[in-house]
Amino acid sequence: MSDRFQARLAYDGTGFYGSQYQPQRRTVQGELQRALRKIGWQGQTVYFAGRTDAGVHAAGQVIAFNMKWDHTEQELNRALNAVLPQDIAAAQIRRTRPDFQPRYEARSREYHYRILISPNRDPLQERYCWRVWPELDLRQMKKGSRVLIGSHDFAALGSPHQPGGSTVRRIDRAAWQKQGNLLVFEITGNAFLYHMVRRIVMALVKIGQGREPARRMSSYLEDPGEPPAPGLAPARGLTLVKVNYKN
Repeated sequence: MSDRFQARLAYDGTGFYGSQYQPQRRTVQGELQRALRKIGWQGQTVYFAGRTDAGVHAAGQVIAFNMKWDHTEQELNRALNAVLPQDIAAAQIRRTRPDFQPRYEARSREYHYRILISPNRDPLQERYCWRVWPELDLRQMKKGSRVLIGSHDFAALGSPHQPGGSTVRRIDRAAWQKQGNLLVFEITGNAFLYHMVRRIVMALVKIGQGREPARRMSSYLEDPGEPPAPGLAPARGLTLVKVNYKN
């Protein structure tokens, strides 16, 4: 009899066409399922807490799968990591309830977006950052971020994953942290629309550049029927950091 396992997954999204399986394309789910089959998995699919776009990274993606495994969870963790490619790693594998669904039971998801403030290239950082110059007005960006807190219709800042789906989302935290020459945008919400975080970051960077006033962010929420906010921040700066559950 098989058990259901829950695991935390980290990956460098640079070499993937997103997390969700796509025939003929390299995806996180595709590589993960290929690795699992090498150690005896006979299932049909691995369940993810959420999708990530091409080029987006993860430090705390949560997955679930069913598998017959007669050894310890630690041995499963070691066996899986031994056959995964170098840009994916599994951690904290444990047995869980047979009906655990990582997507539908998630209470919130936390993303970080990293911006490198520098006039010069930095090959050691730019794989995971968006380099911007000249310096941004962080005070105005923080002002624009504050209006995101709460439940709003984010239709002007993203699109539903399914046609006709709701565009209302709840944001619990939206804050900027300065770490040397890095600006890190930390955003936590119950769920996110397609491209939502990257559109928000682009809108806030335009505010920081003085190209838009801070009040522009409020207008996106007050009139969700207007055309989507222009532009997407590059995928490489975005990381799914954590998925939160009740227990």
